[in-house]
Amino acid sequence: MAVNSAATITADQAPDFSLPGTDGKTYSFADVAGENGTVIAFICNHCPYVLAIVDRMTADAQTLRDAGIGFAAICANDSSTHPADSFDNMAKFARDNVFSFPYLHDETQETARAYDAACTPEFYGFDGAGRLIYHGRLDEGRTEPVPDGIKRELVAAMLDPNGNQGTAAIPAMGCSIKWKT
Repeated sequence: MAVNSAATITADQAPDFSLPGTDGKTYSFADVAGENGTVIAFICNHCPYVLAIVDRMTADAQTLRDAGIGFAAICANDSSTHPADSFDNMAKFARDNVFSFPYLHDETQETARAYDAACTPEFYGFDGAGRLIYHGRLDEGRTEPVPDGIKRELVAAMLDPNGNQGTAAIPAMGCSIKWKT
C-alpha cells in the first residue's frame, strides 16, 4: 500500500544514530556527514518504488558526494515479517546495486521514529550545520519508467539550498515502513 511522507520533519536538527552498515562498520550521523551537507534516505530491498529509483538514487548520491554532501541509506523494516529486508539481504542489495555509500540497518526502528519516516523511499537533506533543508522524494518518478530530463528534486535542493525548493518539497510516496508490533 502506497503512503505519503509527512510534510516536514519534526526536528530542525538531524537526529543522531549509531547503526551497523552492510560493510561491517558502525556509523553515526557525523560519520556520514559531508562538509556541505548530508542526505539520509530511508529505503528497503523489496519496495517497487525503491526498485524503480535505485539506479537514479545511486547516481544522484555520487553527484552529491562529489559536491561534498554525505549520503547514507537506512532500512528500518521489520525483517521478521519481511525477510527480503534482512541484514544479509541488505548487504546483497548494496552489492548488487553498487552502493558507494553506507547502507545501514535500523533494527530497533528508533532512528526511523526519530526522523518521523513514513515510507520507502524517503529523503532528508541537511545543510553543513545539520539543519533540515529538504524532505521529500528523490524526483518526479514513481514505479514506471521516467522520461528524459526528469526534475532531480533532491539534487537541486541540496546543490542550491537557498533556491526555491526548501523543506516544502513534494512529499515522498512509497511503501510504508514495516513497523514492529
